[in-house]
Amino acid sequence: MRSLGIDIGSRNIKAVVVENGRLVDFVCTETTFDPLPRCRQLLASMGAARVMATGYGRHLLEVHGDIPTITEIKAFARGSREMFPDCRTVIDIGGQDTKVISLGPAGNVIKFEMNDRCAAGTGKFLEVMAEALGFTLEEFASLLPFEGEEVKLSSMCTVFAESEVVSLIAKGVARADIARGVQSAVASRVAGMAKRFSLDGEVVFAGGCANSRCLRQMLEHSLGCQVSVHSVPEITGAFGAALYAAEAA
Repeated sequence: MRSLGIDIGSRNIKAVVVENGRLVDFVCTETTFDPLPRCRQLLASMGAARVMATGYGRHLLEVHGDIPTITEIKAFARGSREMFPDCRTVIDIGGQDTKVISLGPAGNVIKFEMNDRCAAGTGKFLEVMAEALGFTLEEFASLLPFEGEEVKLSSMCTVFAESEVVSLIAKGVARADIARGVQSAVASRVAGMAKRFSLDGEVVFAGGCANSRCLRQMLEHSLGCQVSVHSVPEITGAFGAALYAAEAA
């Protein structure tokens, strides 16, 4: 039986189909200003007997489609554990929030931390900083870490940090060095959240920001340990939701 998980994020919608516990199809598309038609199009085109929604906009489908939902915490925990059976900690830097989830030996959620009251250290923060520096997100993510001049930001507030970036550019600081400084600041902030937990076992970096080689290596440096990243880390939450949908069946 085909089951579908859909993760409606603030920037992208991710849909995953599983069959007999195996991932068989996935799609990632922009959320846009009107995500409901996009969600309906994905549901119709991918076809599944059971559906489970998660993510920032999951309640859209609960209200307008009578589709059951689960929290991102549960979805990311389940998806990460299925991808990496030894996973004990999940880190997700999402568009609107940052999550660190601690798992028990059986994969159950023990506790979690979430920064959802401020854009500092989130994917949106990185996007704003990349734009201020004239980089595409791909260029921003592909920078080599720990090169050039070390730049430290004095503020992680998106408004103040953007102003500080403009000031650094005016002083002649290289854009690439500022970009590395931005990602180093995010990595340090997230590592500070993660270190409140025991980091025994495998640490998984999930979500779209895990595609950034620069951020990933800086996070490893700040944590003092290796992190595991799936080949398509942005589908982790949708994959977890699909697995829950299959079990509900």
